[in-house]
Amino acid sequence: MIPNAKWIRPAQTTGDVCPVYSKQFSLFSSPNQSLSSVAHATLSVTAMGVYEASLNGKRIGDFVLAPGWTSYRHRLQVQTYDVTELLSSENELSILVGKGWYRSPLAWPDEAHRQQKAQISAGLIALLTITYTDGNTQLLPTGADWSAYESNVRFSEIYDGETYDAAFDPSSAPIAIEEFDGPSDTLIAQQGEKITEQERIVPARIFTTPAGETVIDFGQEITGYVEVSLDAHAGDCVELSHAEVLDKHGNFYTENYRAAKAKFLYFCKEGFQTWHPKLTFFGFRYIRIDHFPGGADAVRPDNFTAVVVCSDLKRTGFLSSSNPLLNKLFDNIIWGQKGNFVDVPTDCPQRDERLGWTGDAQVFIRTACYNFDTEAFYRKWLSDLAADQYPDGHVDHVIPAILENQKTSAAWGDAACVCPWELYLAFGDANILRSQFNSMKKWVGYITSSTTTKNLWTGGEHYGDWLGLDAPSGSYKGSSDEDLIASAFYAHSTELVMKAGNVLGEDVSEYETLYKNIVAAFQETWPVYHTQTECILAAHFHLAKDCQAAADQLAKLVTDAGVQLKTGFVGTPYLLHVLSDYGYVSLAWSLLLRENYPSWLYPITKGATTIWEHWDGIMENGDFWPRDMNSYNHYAYGAVADWVYGNAAGIRPLDGYPAYEKISVSPLPDKRLGWLSCSYRSRHGLIRSDWKLQGDQWRYEIETPVDAVITIAGQKHEVAPGTWIFFSAVE
Repeated sequence: MIPNAKWIRPAQTTGDVCPVYSKQFSLFSSPNQSLSSVAHATLSVTAMGVYEASLNGKRIGDFVLAPGWTSYRHRLQVQTYDVTELLSSENELSILVGKGWYRSPLAWPDEAHRQQKAQISAGLIALLTITYTDGNTQLLPTGADWSAYESNVRFSEIYDGETYDAAFDPSSAPIAIEEFDGPSDTLIAQQGEKITEQERIVPARIFTTPAGETVIDFGQEITGYVEVSLDAHAGDCVELSHAEVLDKHGNFYTENYRAAKAKFLYFCKEGFQTWHPKLTFFGFRYIRIDHFPGGADAVRPDNFTAVVVCSDLKRTGFLSSSNPLLNKLFDNIIWGQKGNFVDVPTDCPQRDERLGWTGDAQVFIRTACYNFDTEAFYRKWLSDLAADQYPDGHVDHVIPAILENQKTSAAWGDAACVCPWELYLAFGDANILRSQFNSMKKWVGYITSSTTTKNLWTGGEHYGDWLGLDAPSGSYKGSSDEDLIASAFYAHSTELVMKAGNVLGEDVSEYETLYKNIVAAFQETWPVYHTQTECILAAHFHLAKDCQAAADQLAKLVTDAGVQLKTGFVGTPYLLHVLSDYGYVSLAWSLLLRENYPSWLYPITKGATTIWEHWDGIMENGDFWPRDMNSYNHYAYGAVADWVYGNAAGIRPLDGYPAYEKISVSPLPDKRLGWLSCSYRSRHGLIRSDWKLQGDQWRYEIETPVDAVITIAGQKHEVAPGTWIFFSAVE
């Protein structure tokens, strides 16, 4: 993958200090080979950690936290950059390497795990290739002839933050290096989207808390880092702490970060300077000024800029309405996705976790694919899932699988089947099914071989309806039967294997028989349902003998609860779908538009700028959930946006036509909303569905780039590409 290059590392440990590797070189110096005779130059590079490369003092590329996060045991991405314009006659190539995900002790490690991570070297492999116009090539691979130094980055770690000493002189601290046998067979070309800097946010306000602390509010919870600009003396210190929320007294609150220190420490050089962390990131809305040259009175808004960092995804979906709270929900869903799409679909970006939880990924993927073009992003992550999948088909709770040998859970491991299918529907490339088909089959095979009851999934350990509001006292799990949930997803994944196999022309008769047997066993075992989530799964996955009756029961349970949802991570994504699919459109809207707890809009009344882990992450009295699990940027419940795109606005691919090659548009207006506007840029062009209340009629304006079936008030219209206007009576 990087021919002729050798892995290099410090000959002795550098502790917390991040090494910077360096290579000085001249261009070929014959009359026919000078700077003007360079045709092109490329740098191929990767590291055991995260890196930042520079040529002649100028940063190479805009990839933040390269090489990204993959299942490093199986796959390590290599980036290739065009550096032609950065060359001079005399040159210095520098590559800074930090711990990153590769060497940081992620996810609640025990001491043995910490020690294992600490022993991994800051390995680097790179090759600079300069091609001249006469056809000659100059190669500069990493090897023992490179140099290394202690860098200005004195500490950097994913959870704990970064310390940078601008006054430190790296040339004063050379490091001996050595070649070693680093990973070679696992090197792959860049597959996912690069991570880049996005928006830059200026402070919304600076204030003093009741505790007397100076705090800056950026007005929006983000993932990224703070850039500081100031005039200072050498040795002056800027120290910042990060937080998502203030407590009910208005004080800075960090307990929900758990063990993550999330600290920014910058030791100044002389004069004016600008700096931001290079090798880590934070999840935050607020920063506390712990130290600043001249004290708190010297702090000015123009000293600080928040820089948003996330995977470089193209926005494709847009929602807006006449309801300001609903618009804020739409906005929060976008920010929640951006904040948790930092190369891996994580659960949260701030505390000592930030992991690729499979359950969160599968419930949100349809919304994610409406909001952004996520095809390459998910392809890369699913390749890691397949690589980390055990020979028996077991899928760990998180991917990359750093929580090794964890028992799998229904609705989490099912990401192996759900995510490839949703990607296929959204983007239409059967190759995603082809590359994941064995993984899909292995997952269903794992359930089949591990269950204690044939044709059901029993005997496992599951998260159940995680964070369901009907959970027994002292439990995070809802009250729904875990075996019912597991068996429902067993059926669902088996059905998706059948569908994928049919697309690929594979023989899936074995799975067709299995699916029929699962449905029959499900109906015999669970003829009645006791919770909202049980009704939802039975109806949504078409497992009940009478799905309409299951939906009717769901509507009654919701109404009897005071028009309140009681669902958690498993039931919530499908709740509004079941209600609207079975004739309870108005009730679905009532849940979406509800402002009191529990609801999607309640967090907004408490100041949320992203989606919360708990429906009441800030309770009505201002109290918090326990510090062990209370994230304020947790995208899973944002899955409700797929109902708005696909049901309220009604934009869906027509059955049998993935990637919106042909579409179905079936809007579901509600008079409590004066208007709704939705657009989605598919692989075949812009699709738009707008409706608004106009007197005693609904006015619909539908734009389609492809043939479409538009259903208005129950009447179907087969239309050609174009813009179409319809009307219906308000009921």
